[in-house]
Amino acid sequence: MATETAVISRRALMKGLGGIAAMAALAPDHSAFAGSLLDADALDAPLFASARREADGSYAIVLADDAGFELAKVALPDRGHGLAVSPDRRKIMAFARRPGTFALLIDPFENRAPQLIASEPGRHFYGHGCFSPDGRLVYAVENDFEAARGVVGVYDVSGLEVRRLGELDTNGIGPHDILLDRDSRTLVIANGGIETHPGRPREKLNLDTMTPSVVFIDRKTGDLKASHALPAELHQLSLRHMAQDGAGRIWVGGQYEGALTETPPLVTRLGRDDAPKLFEVPGRLKSALNNYIGSVVASSDGDVIATSAPRGNRVLFWRADDGAFLGAQSVTDGCGVAPLDRKAFLISDGTGGMSYLPGVDGPLEVLARPAGVAWDNHLFPV
Repeated sequence: MATETAVISRRALMKGLGGIAAMAALAPDHSAFAGSLLDADALDAPLFASARREADGSYAIVLADDAGFELAKVALPDRGHGLAVSPDRRKIMAFARRPGTFALLIDPFENRAPQLIASEPGRHFYGHGCFSPDGRLVYAVENDFEAARGVVGVYDVSGLEVRRLGELDTNGIGPHDILLDRDSRTLVIANGGIETHPGRPREKLNLDTMTPSVVFIDRKTGDLKASHALPAELHQLSLRHMAQDGAGRIWVGGQYEGALTETPPLVTRLGRDDAPKLFEVPGRLKSALNNYIGSVVASSDGDVIATSAPRGNRVLFWRADDGAFLGAQSVTDGCGVAPLDRKAFLISDGTGGMSYLPGVDGPLEVLARPAGVAWDNHLFPV
């Protein structure tokens, strides 16, 4: 992978990181910030970003190259989860893990301090969002927790200060993930179906009646274009994370909230006009997954879908065209997955590891494992 010469040149890209790394939390005036994080013109490798827990127990957003080498870091007030990356790859919006109330807008290539955003009263973030095609707006999934309904907060990030313009109804409870459809007009939202309230953190309040769904809504009008639910017997399969394959189909990973003795399928594929189709893993793997899928990611050519199962220490692979199960790789607490060239992937894990996988059949190569750190659940190309 990276040579020693390349590593030295990348070290030279970092500016002002001494102040940023020293921040235990982001002060409102960001007085510790100095200069841009990275020089875009000097970058000679793909860039990736993820939330991470540091060795001292603090939290940060970390930018790394495809060799797992850390290039820059921005402190967070608390644990982060997912990120949204602008279409021009110039901005990153980081979101707190549910039921967190902060988001952070980062301009890695500009001499501009990160902007800390608080959720509206009566709302909290669910950890995910996406940008509009022109990069001017961010759509963030949120909880209207007193009304027990999901909303999409709409934020204008084009000016000097982030402004919340309003919100859209997700037509469900517990929206977890959101992506922009290929038509550039439609938002696809995975309503996990689980009711929560910040007054009872991490408690699930409606497992007997939960109704997960994937909905397609018009991002400009809020109109519901399509809604898909699972069969009644799978109403406790919370639909969580999504990816779009090369043909535009939506792949969704689930978290099963039913009996531990049950091992339902955890991966489904659907379209605006196509009902969900569930896909099974071989029997020997079912019980090992502990009924949880973490990240869902398409390969760069859109032909392979990777679904991580960190509680089972596996990353599973599927052929996008027909849903055939292609195999699995063992990765201890591996959850974050990002596409590289063709069918290669970069995988981050909860033990601090960053690994390279050249294809479904491997072999897996550990690139870096800084002591004491833990990558969060998702890894994003920048």
